[in-house]
Amino acid sequence: MSFSHIPVLLHETVDGLNIQENGIYVDGTAGGGGHSAEILSHLKNGKLISIDQDPDAIRHVKERFKDNPNSIIVKGNFSDMKELLNDRGIYCVDGVMLDIGVSSHQLDCSERGFSFHEDAPLDMRMSQEGLSAADLVNTLSYAELAQIINNYGEEKFASSIARNIVKAREEKQIKTTLELAEIIKNSVPQKVRRDGHPARKTFQALRIAVNRELEVLEKGLDGAFDLLQSGGRLAVITFHSLEDRIVKKKMASWCVGCTCPKEFPVCVCGNKPKAKLVNRKPIVATDEELEINVRSRSAKLRVCEKL
Repeated sequence: MSFSHIPVLLHETVDGLNIQENGIYVDGTAGGGGHSAEILSHLKNGKLISIDQDPDAIRHVKERFKDNPNSIIVKGNFSDMKELLNDRGIYCVDGVMLDIGVSSHQLDCSERGFSFHEDAPLDMRMSQEGLSAADLVNTLSYAELAQIINNYGEEKFASSIARNIVKAREEKQIKTTLELAEIIKNSVPQKVRRDGHPARKTFQALRIAVNRELEVLEKGLDGAFDLLQSGGRLAVITFHSLEDRIVKKKMASWCVGCTCPKEFPVCVCGNKPKAKLVNRKPIVATDEELEINVRSRSAKLRVCEKL
C-alpha cells in the first residue's frame, strides 16, 4: 500500500491552530498523515489524536508515527470524535483540524472506485463498509437518483442522467466506474463534454450520498466545537461549495451575539458569542502551492476560536 499525499494548505492550517507544545490536538481526517506530521513536529509533551475511518489510512499512519510518543491513532469517523475521545478519557482539546472530502490516496487507488478515469468496481466507500455506489445506482428510484445528483452534484442534467441510469440497469446491473461514466457522458449534450469530464458532478454526488458526507460534517463540526476549551481553535478545509456553505454557516452561528431587535434599549436575550473568526474570509492556496498541487485549487480554509 503506497500513499502519495501532498497535504493541502499545510502551513496555513497549522498556523491557524496556534499550536502550544504541550497542548492536545485532533486531526479528524488523518488520511496520509501530512497534517498530523506537521502538528506533531510542533509538540513537546502534547498529544495528537489522529482519526480516520479508512482502514488503509489507519494502517499507514500507525506505521508512520509508530515511534512518536505524542501520537494516538484512532479508527473511526470524525463525526463521532467527541465519543471517541471521551472513551479515552479526553474531554477537552486545544485544537481540531478537518480536511473534508475524499483523500488523494482514495482517488489514486483505482480499485476504490472513486475515479471515473479508470475502470474499477463502483464502490466509493471511505470506510470500506456499508452500501456502495453500485448499490445506490442499481436500487434507488429515478426520483431518488435525480435528487441526489441535483442536490449533491449541482448537476443541471440530473434528470437525464438519472433516467438513463434506470434505463441501463434494466438491461444489466451497473457494476463499474467506466460503465457509469459512459452512461453519464451519453446523457449530456455534446458541448458539455468539452468542458471537463461530464461524470465529475455525478460521481461527487454519489460519493457524498454513499458516505453521508454532509450529515457527517454537520455532526462533526458540533462535536469538535464542544470538545474545544476556551481559546481552542477549529480549522476546516473544504473542497466544494456544499461543504464550505455548511462550515461558513456553522461558524457564523457560533459568532452571533445579541439577537434583540435594534430598537431595544438594552439586551434582554442574553445571547453572547461563543466563538470568533480567526480569518474573516476563507484562506485559499497560493500560486506556488497551485503549481505543485493541482488538487488545492478549490480548497478553502476557515478557522474560528472558541471564546
